[in-house]
Amino acid sequence: MKILILQSRMGIGDMVIYLPFIEAIAKKFETKVDILVKQNSKAIEIIGNNQFIENIIYLKRSGKNERHDGVSGFINLIKDIKKYNFDKIFIFNSSLRYNLIARLSGIKEIYQYPLFQKKNQHIINEAKSFLKNNLNIDVETKPEIILENFEILDAKKNYKIDDKIINVLLGTGGSGPNKRIPSKIYKSIINLCKKKYNCRFFIATGKNEDEQQILNDIIEDDGKYTRLDNLSINKILPVIKNCSISICNDTSFSHLSAALNIPTIILFADTATLYGSYNPIMFPISADNSNETENNLHPKERINPKVVFETFNKILTNSNL
Repeated sequence: MKILILQSRMGIGDMVIYLPFIEAIAKKFETKVDILVKQNSKAIEIIGNNQFIENIIYLKRSGKNERHDGVSGFINLIKDIKKYNFDKIFIFNSSLRYNLIARLSGIKEIYQYPLFQKKNQHIINEAKSFLKNNLNIDVETKPEIILENFEILDAKKNYKIDDKIINVLLGTGGSGPNKRIPSKIYKSIINLCKKKYNCRFFIATGKNEDEQQILNDIIEDDGKYTRLDNLSINKILPVIKNCSISICNDTSFSHLSAALNIPTIILFADTATLYGSYNPIMFPISADNSNETENNLHPKERINPKVVFETFNKILTNSNL
């Protein structure tokens, strides 16, 4: 039996969120599955060791005349899918386009979200209902990224990571300016952490000019900081796995960290905390619960470092670190 799962959302975080649903389908039918995902999901870097996934097929569709864009892209995608001879497809969206592509690709069993109901779909609840209604399975939304042990040990050796201190991932980037918590807030959080704990900080961010400015503002020349912005995702993952705790913006690194079973504090400005509460080891903190009285400030300016440190301290205390 050959099964295709189509997950067309574009982000790394979305790819992580859907992992439990993909794995649940594979377990239900006792077979590995193929997935059709967008290239910027970085699937090959995230799930290369996943035992439930056979092939990763990339959906090349960005509105820039790629292989699967437009009418010709419609036909190309049919050709690309048809050669696999899939028996079933699970489509995690309400698009008529993908329904027609599945039919014209010769797939006999098509499972899909209700057509034309994309508006206001809850990313997690809709997926859970989809599998409950069609396969009668309940899915626990706790994604897990598997790494080989040698990858973790190599990272520990290469970066001289000492388990006797508190290694902290800082995910300071973000897909938009409103997600990027200012460097002054991160510096205040860092100072509070350093007063009580012997910490080392690994900083993961993007190459955007604003992200780089935040990174450069945070780093001090005291040997306590390691920048990860020049590494690929699959090289950063083993470093994260060696950390004790993470503090991240609402960005891909928060999802990756939690999926590596690292307790993850997530700082939300004006985005919904939904993306930081689906996993029990995620601890969302927003401007609304930061006890900040200066409501005239932008929400990203209202994150209270003391509230973040209280959560940080509570997690480490409960973990006996």
